[in-house]
Amino acid sequence: MKRKAILVSVFLLLIAPAFAQEAEASAPEAGGTAQAVKYIAAALAVGVACIAGGIAVGQIGAAALGAMSENPEVSGKALPFIGLAEGICLWGFLVGLLILIL
Repeated sequence: MKRKAILVSVFLLLIAPAFAQEAEASAPEAGGTAQAVKYIAAALAVGVACIAGGIAVGQIGAAALGAMSENPEVSGKALPFIGLAEGICLWGFLVGLLILIL
């Protein structure tokens, strides 16, 4: 899993200058490089947050279901943690949106 994440990160770092050059060539007066970096940063914020949130929900959900199968009274204590893990995706989206707006 770590190897895949490293490969994706390296790929994004290698491809980012190509996007920056393309954006600069298409709109040099609008600060094309800054726009390209802004879009890449927003995409990384949302993408990494959603991937991390999915992994967290998967692990927490499996553990919560395992605990509830042995003791049904635990469901009220375990389910809010799944909601907290889903909140990671929301925060990533908000950060990406703020990057694009500001």
